[in-house]
Amino acid sequence: MHAGVPFNMLKKIVLFTTSFLISITSINAQTVFGKYAGEFMAIGIGGRPLGMGGAFTGVADDVTAGYYNPAGLVNINYPQIALMHSEQFGNLVNYDYGAVAIPFQNDMSFGLSVMRLAVDGIPDTRNALIDGQTGQLITDINNIYARLDYSRITEFSNQDWAFYLTFSKKQWDDFYWGANVKIIRRDIAEYGATGIGFDIGALWMPIENLTIGGNLQDATTTLVAWNTGTNELISPTLKLGTSYRITEILGGYIMPAVDLDLRFEDRRFSAQGNLGPVSFDAHAGLEWNIKNLVYVRGGYSDVKQFTVGAGVKLPKLNIDYSFARFSQSELDRLPDSHRISLTLTLEEPRFLRTGI
Repeated sequence: MHAGVPFNMLKKIVLFTTSFLISITSINAQTVFGKYAGEFMAIGIGGRPLGMGGAFTGVADDVTAGYYNPAGLVNINYPQIALMHSEQFGNLVNYDYGAVAIPFQNDMSFGLSVMRLAVDGIPDTRNALIDGQTGQLITDINNIYARLDYSRITEFSNQDWAFYLTFSKKQWDDFYWGANVKIIRRDIAEYGATGIGFDIGALWMPIENLTIGGNLQDATTTLVAWNTGTNELISPTLKLGTSYRITEILGGYIMPAVDLDLRFEDRRFSAQGNLGPVSFDAHAGLEWNIKNLVYVRGGYSDVKQFTVGAGVKLPKLNIDYSFARFSQSELDRLPDSHRISLTLTLEEPRFLRTGI
């Protein structure tokens, strides 16, 4: 036995790895609604929105609109590039995001957003459990002679990719609309899946400084097809949000924002509230802009986290930071999450949107 590694822990590793991978192949040629199948796309991106608890559907005024509400991408007047790296749960999960958005003519924008969520270096013990007396490969973890042959343990990665192709248009001065085409790729060990989905978003400004937004994610129900013959369906999610800018405060503004997520996956226990199979989760956030140089943010997310954040605006570059804590208990608390994102704006006359 490997020194310092309890056998009970090794049993758990074997059981988890084996049962998870076998579960992928145990259903043949079936199409099922995969509860939480699209959860990796709901984590959120950008230090600015995440500092506001993810309440950004009714804000969506920069390159991150490609994720939060495609209609808002038309708010940009210069090309923008955004990058973010985050390590979730300590350094167990790596989460990366990158996006580029380009204004076109006087009333349209195009964008590309890429997200990757990965757990690397997962031990693969499916071919490592042997009978300690005979040395033969076995599958019964409860065999009294069972032990791990460490020379047989390999590693694999679990990777989830999402690519968003965004189009946004200013239909009228007070109404914008947009859409995403989403391409999804999932890989775990030798198994893989590919999917495609669509989002439809809208922004409406009924009065000055008030914005109301909506984003129907996975509008047509997103199909994710595994190479095992199993197909997962991701149910639509309707995100509604609003924000209001209170201007002329220390040369800047204060902007409260509220979002409501409606899901149709029968999340009776994990959601903040539900009405039958329809669940409800709320976000709330606040951004304080001081002289268009410094930003202070706070919020409450849909996973019951209090968030705080800050940002600084430099020439052509915004640096944004957010912090989230998963639990208030010192005994069961997961590691805190720190996220830093960079947004580069090409603020030069030659890149300015036509007609501005």
